[in-house]
Amino acid sequence: MATRQLVPAFLVALAGVGIPAPRAHAQERVDSAMIARLRAESEQRSQVLETYRTLTDVIGPRLTGTPAFKRSVDWTRDKLTAWGMSNVSVESFPFGRGWTLEKLTLEMTEPRYFPLVGYPEAWTPSTRGALSGNPVYVGDKTADQIRAMAGQLRGAIVLPQPPQYALITADRPQPGDTEQRVRIGAPPMLRSDPTVPLREMMPLLQELGAGLVLRPNQGQHGTIFVLGNRATRDDAVPSVVLAVEHYNMIARLVQAGTPVKLQAEVRARYHAADTSGYNVIAELPGTDPRLKDEVVFLGAHLDSWHSATGASDNADGVAAMMEAMRLLKAVGARPRRTIRLALWGGEEQGLLGSRAYVAKHLTGDANAAARDRIAVYVNDDPGLGATYGIYTEENAAAKAIFDTWVGALGDAGVKRNPVDKIGNTDHLAFTAVGIPAFTTLKDYRDYDVRTHHTNTDFYERVSEKDLKQSALVMAVFAWQAAMRDGKIPRAVTQ
Repeated sequence: MATRQLVPAFLVALAGVGIPAPRAHAQERVDSAMIARLRAESEQRSQVLETYRTLTDVIGPRLTGTPAFKRSVDWTRDKLTAWGMSNVSVESFPFGRGWTLEKLTLEMTEPRYFPLVGYPEAWTPSTRGALSGNPVYVGDKTADQIRAMAGQLRGAIVLPQPPQYALITADRPQPGDTEQRVRIGAPPMLRSDPTVPLREMMPLLQELGAGLVLRPNQGQHGTIFVLGNRATRDDAVPSVVLAVEHYNMIARLVQAGTPVKLQAEVRARYHAADTSGYNVIAELPGTDPRLKDEVVFLGAHLDSWHSATGASDNADGVAAMMEAMRLLKAVGARPRRTIRLALWGGEEQGLLGSRAYVAKHLTGDANAAARDRIAVYVNDDPGLGATYGIYTEENAAAKAIFDTWVGALGDAGVKRNPVDKIGNTDHLAFTAVGIPAFTTLKDYRDYDVRTHHTNTDFYERVSEKDLKQSALVMAVFAWQAAMRDGKIPRAVTQ
């Protein structure tokens, strides 16, 4: 159980008039004058909503390796340059081919006409033209029985799983509102298991020449959880994930012996001319001769999945981090340490961009000095909307410092800094080499049931108010970390 350690109300009041914190955090001074300037800039001239709108509405899905992802790289690079950031650059790393969807047709034409809702898994190949016919259900068949159906399966639309009735119906507890440890990362994966496990069935269907596989998912009310695998082979069976209500309806009809006819076509394109992923880097240079080579590092991932526009995962984090940098630049901030921003690619495929950066710049004996110069890394990814604090990774010394900063921002909607560790975000690349690295505490409202890696992750998921709040919190955290005498302490290992 996490222990609540928020700064008392009188500390907030002291911070508001620029008086340093009392002996409990005697080394921490809160720069209330800078906080006021950042607030005023945010309230009067914020650009965070336009950044967010461009990423979601204009550029759209940003699957790494695609032209759209590269457009987002170029646009954020140019925007950061226009805002006056220094040392703006783009670094590449090996990724592989990209994939985009060019056409999708999904229709039931018998026993009545009905348009179906679904999305191909990323990197699935195209169908061999338009398919039309009776779907073949094999969710209750053994491998031998499936082989015996070879004649029916060649070129057919296949239903490989039983109807799925296990669905995600509730979000986890909101971590900003409870003292209990809250499960972090992605929502649980629920699946209706066929007689032959999918890992065995898909190669079998490929061998037998199936034309298209339709699959259910764990979402309800038309929500579709759909990802993909960049290692998918060109000759794999194309795979489409349907809205669960639609998949279940078709499967029940077939199981009951009602004649069903479907029409479907997937037309996809692989992008192999450029097989790199990219990270965007920008800085506000440090000014203290003794500390300017040390770095306060901010990060968020620029890439997304393909069935929506990656609004809460992670356009909101990117927009907030970019706006934090713009706020600092706009108010003429001259940090003692350098403040560096990275927008990562390939996060959704395994934190590839951040790991490539760390491997190149911060790993091994040759990079020991560079590694030691990273004062702190803060990431913005899990959850959505406002920033309520920082997961402090069981680092008691860092928590004490962050609690003081949270106290100074008490009226901005921040709540607490949990002691908890968190996984599945880009900060892990930094913790792996001993750098104190942390991730923001965000909301999970509608995150598990509706938005995370789904077809509903659009602009509407995040409000301007929450984007502005998150940007302000990140700007203040970055400024405080850049101005304090010491770096953020490394965690004490037992």
